[in-house]
Amino acid sequence: MKSIFTLFFFLFILSGNLFAQEELETMDAMPDNLPYHEIPEAPKNLSAEGVTARMIDGLGYRYFWATEDLREEDLAYKASETSRTTAETIHHLYGLSKTILNAVASRPNIRGGATKERELNFKEKRKATLENFKAASDLLQKKDAQVENMKIIFQRGEKKSEYPFWNLINGPIADALWHAGQVVGNRRASGNPLHPGVNVFMGKTKF
Repeated sequence: MKSIFTLFFFLFILSGNLFAQEELETMDAMPDNLPYHEIPEAPKNLSAEGVTARMIDGLGYRYFWATEDLREEDLAYKASETSRTTAETIHHLYGLSKTILNAVASRPNIRGGATKERELNFKEKRKATLENFKAASDLLQKKDAQVENMKIIFQRGEKKSEYPFWNLINGPIADALWHAGQVVGNRRASGNPLHPGVNVFMGKTKF
């Protein structure tokens, strides 16, 4: 009887360890718990705001995996002498993510001025870009969101220029998708291809 009890106790401890290990492996598959390791659930209503949010979610998922596990040599790679490096492309994507969020939040994009933003390293820039995409998507899915009231605003000193929401779609959003694809192409050329389990159609990655 004692031996049977010992056996059950051993099996209980073993199953607990296996469960903990499985949970740990799952957490490892989602580095730093950043958004867009997989595409979120689709908006419940088919609306202009929901469609735009879904476009940004798709962009976020592509960007997450395009920039996952990049090495220094990947960041330094460029296709030609006149091309941007991958690091420079990622910096441009960071700027686009801020423009997208500012438009959705009805904030101006400030140009010029004496105050300079602290230069972020790659990991910080990647995290901020993903969080900007997620914040923009969340704002678009709020009940009172109305894209017709959202504009891209550029401000330099007293001079301000405004553009309709249409320009956000064919401008920064489309541009960001373009450049995320460039990062994927660059990392393939530098010997570090995209994770083979990435499925942009389903928005999930198989490990």
